Amino acid sequence: MDLHKTTLELCRALVRCPSVTPEDGGALGVLATALQQAGFSTELLTFSQPGTADVQNLYARLGAERPFFVFAGHTDVVPVGDPRSWRFDPFGAEISEGALWGRGAADMKSGVAAFAAAAIAYAARREKKGSIGLLITGDEEGPAVNGTEKLLKWAYAKGERFDHCLVGEPTSRDFLGDTIKIGRRGSLSGTLIAEGRQGHAAYPQNADNPIPKLIRMLRALITQPLDKGTAQFQPSNLEIVSVDTGNLAFNVIPARTQARFNVRFNDLWTLKQLQAELRERLDQTGETFSLGFEPCNALAFLTRPGGFTELISDVIEQKTGRRPSLSTSGGTSDARFIQVYCPVIEFGLCGGTAHMADEHVPISEIFGLADIYAAILDGYFSRPV
Repeated sequence: MDLHKTTLELCRALVRCPSVTPEDGGALGVLATALQQAGFSTELLTFSQPGTADVQNLYARLGAERPFFVFAGHTDVVPVGDPRSWRFDPFGAEISEGALWGRGAADMKSGVAAFAAAAIAYAARREKKGSIGLLITGDEEGPAVNGTEKLLKWAYAKGERFDHCLVGEPTSRDFLGDTIKIGRRGSLSGTLIAEGRQGHAAYPQNADNPIPKLIRMLRALITQPLDKGTAQFQPSNLEIVSVDTGNLAFNVIPARTQARFNVRFNDLWTLKQLQAELRERLDQTGETFSLGFEPCNALAFLTRPGGFTELISDVIEQKTGRRPSLSTSGGTSDARFIQVYCPVIEFGLCGGTAHMADEHVPISEIFGLADIYAAILDGYFSRPV
């Protein structure tokens, strides 16, 4: 088969599917059909949870022996915004100026297509023992409730055991292959509330303004760094994302105000330790407060450098001439769920236009990614990891 031709055809077919979370738009069916024709067994699975939309997911496998190499990704995309701000139909998969244009081209339908095409090519010439799998969700850009986490639990319950996983998120910064992700910081969100007593702004002695209290407490949260980082992780950071009082009057001291914040934390912290540290900082102010945390399913993790990182780094260097840096920067990804089951690394295209109007990717980079993925599969089943 022609790897590049298959990659581009599959990628354009996926981009043409309007799979804005939580809608599938036919994307997983396109992918399942292509894999079935190559000999993969596939299952389309819909997961549900009260209060959330149903989400369809795809599980595919070729082979029954170990080692078992899996690729994880998503076909759902963010909304397009105003279609008039696009040069082309966001779901038209147009080719212009040497690039593929459309929502999801960068994040991450090109990555899914490139790996699927590489896996199909490998299936056609497979001589060595081992298995290839794909874990594809439609819930990565959404709440991530009915997607990868449930797909992993379903697979584990049926006896599937993964040896290594590659997530195809766009990780490259400036050039294809300059960065791979070997971990991610965790994410904790919280709401801090200060109470007071409402009153007239002209008679502050009869009121109790909660806003100065909140300011003092926020200062306590951010004045001292949480940590200095580690060899693998940048320092943890707490960002205040909103301060809300809801007071539209200029002559009224409010009775209540609140702030919301988000902490991106490294592996120096457990969730319990981090929450305790924040409470202690607030306690030291002497103020009365209410502090609540959102449910957290994003803990810091690290895939320590070893045979798996060396394999992927070696292949990237062979194909691009550059050795990738090992990074833990950026936001969360579905790798946080996968790391519970096996070592996981993220590697994909440059994501500079992801989530933007006129999202696009150079076709040469899509082909380059397919070549790298194909070489990773060859290397994985040829040398011990």
